Amino acid sequence: MAEIITMPKMSDTMTEGVVAEWLKKVGDVLKPGDGLIAEIETDKATMELDLDERMDLSNFKDCRLLYIGLEKGKAVPVDSIIAIIGENGEPYEQLLSGNKATVAPAETPVPATVAEVSEAPVALAKPSVDTSTIKAEIIGMPKMSDTMEEGTLVAWLKKVGDVLKPGDTLLAEVETDKATMEFELDNFLDVTKYNPCTLLYIGIEAGNTVPVDAIIAIIGEPGADFQAMLNGGVTASAPAASTETTPVMVSTEETKVIENADANSSDARLKASPLAKVLAKDKGINISEVKGSGENGRIVKADIDNFVPAAPKKAEPVAKTTAAPASSVILGEESYEDIPLNQMRKTIARRLAESKFSAPEFYLTMEINMDKAMAARVSMNEISPVKISFNDMVIKAVAASLTKHPKVNSYWMGDKIRINHHVHIGMAVAVEDGLLVPVIRFANTKSLSQISAETKDLGGKAKNKQLQPKDWEGNTFTVSNLGMFGIDEFTSIINQPESCIMAVGGIKETVAVKDGQFYATNIMKVTLTCDHRTVDGASGAAFLQTFKQYLEDPIKLLV
Repeated sequence: MAEIITMPKMSDTMTEGVVAEWLKKVGDVLKPGDGLIAEIETDKATMELDLDERMDLSNFKDCRLLYIGLEKGKAVPVDSIIAIIGENGEPYEQLLSGNKATVAPAETPVPATVAEVSEAPVALAKPSVDTSTIKAEIIGMPKMSDTMEEGTLVAWLKKVGDVLKPGDTLLAEVETDKATMEFELDNFLDVTKYNPCTLLYIGIEAGNTVPVDAIIAIIGEPGADFQAMLNGGVTASAPAASTETTPVMVSTEETKVIENADANSSDARLKASPLAKVLAKDKGINISEVKGSGENGRIVKADIDNFVPAAPKKAEPVAKTTAAPASSVILGEESYEDIPLNQMRKTIARRLAESKFSAPEFYLTMEINMDKAMAARVSMNEISPVKISFNDMVIKAVAASLTKHPKVNSYWMGDKIRINHHVHIGMAVAVEDGLLVPVIRFANTKSLSQISAETKDLGGKAKNKQLQPKDWEGNTFTVSNLGMFGIDEFTSIINQPESCIMAVGGIKETVAVKDGQFYATNIMKVTLTCDHRTVDGASGAAFLQTFKQYLEDPIKLLV
């Protein structure tokens, strides 16, 4: 008997999943030991969906993959139907119509139009007209990261009427809350099913922001009645930056104007790899001046590394002019610049505002004598394979302290408190567009030299925008260190659902008194921000006392 396969819940915080890749196709035989059917992207990582772990495939005489209900790259809630398996030729349609599980979107996205402007996307409805015979397909704003809720269309790399061929389907550049990424249709659908595949419609102007799944374009065969698709259902909300109640359509004439006005930059975007663009920006290189050595003139990393700018042209002689009288000189001029929020900054603002206004925080500040820690660090670095920093020592001391005070290593889960038995330390890293928090996993089990090597690796990846989801998710406690910037003391906002975050200031030489005698010493201040729903003042203070003991007598970190 045929059986429904639903989107599995692969992590405790997972609410929806994305099929990153189908490993089987409709009609393929599924045998015991060969039940891998898909790769699923969760909120934590990309994992394999192995049917052998969920059922006994030997119960079927000739088990086949009968139905795929979700396109690669699409996101659906947990328990949505994504596939059906059963014996060869077995009817399965009644399972789709009679089962109470949520049915995932079919291989062709549901057609839609723009309804009233709303802050939240309007749910897609079943079309009122039959659009199944129209050889065209709606393209929604893709979900390119686990926390992405909306995207900004940075630039269109194709215009209406352009033919889309396999291997040449870079459609647009989309700014998410993590990075600016290229939207390549080859990763989402097979363009060879249209002959020829053409960009029929653009529904959002470059620079505008819309929610995930909002209609941004339609592709299909020339002459396809895509307007019927737009008129046949309900779409997501209109672009957030616009007050129009209908989709923004770019005419052929407007497209030509945009193309001519920015021909050089558009061509550069089209033919440059994402890494090359990042390197060019970091080095201050105008990428339109770089000659590409890749396929079809595509600019790659080596082109940026080997780029030599042309010699500047000599300036023309400037005729001397008579200076204006001193009384007519303008002493100043009022001006300002509005900087649009990128997706990373929006996410930081949203998450920290939620934390600040929902968690009852309190703060505990303590001074740590760092004299012995400074001496110990010198000795450690004489034998350590990597240079150990004070921040590495802080992370190690925090990890060791959390094992003794598990209440601090907890999550607020709304209706319960989760005590984490593993110690994953988040390390706040400032990047150009905001803040990232890569994670040192099982920090309590690692040596100082291991922690040092890992912090350097993750910090470099963060600044070069090379972090993967597994690098920034799962932290149970966060450390934010601004001491290297000359900050003596500050407070941090909790990264929920964590219960605490530690703000670390710089080491400052000061004068202390003991037995009536003045002496020089080195002090570091730390401030622990606590969520009072999970951590009481006494628990936070006890944690800080243990932390202080580790740093004031660092030999304890090595035992």
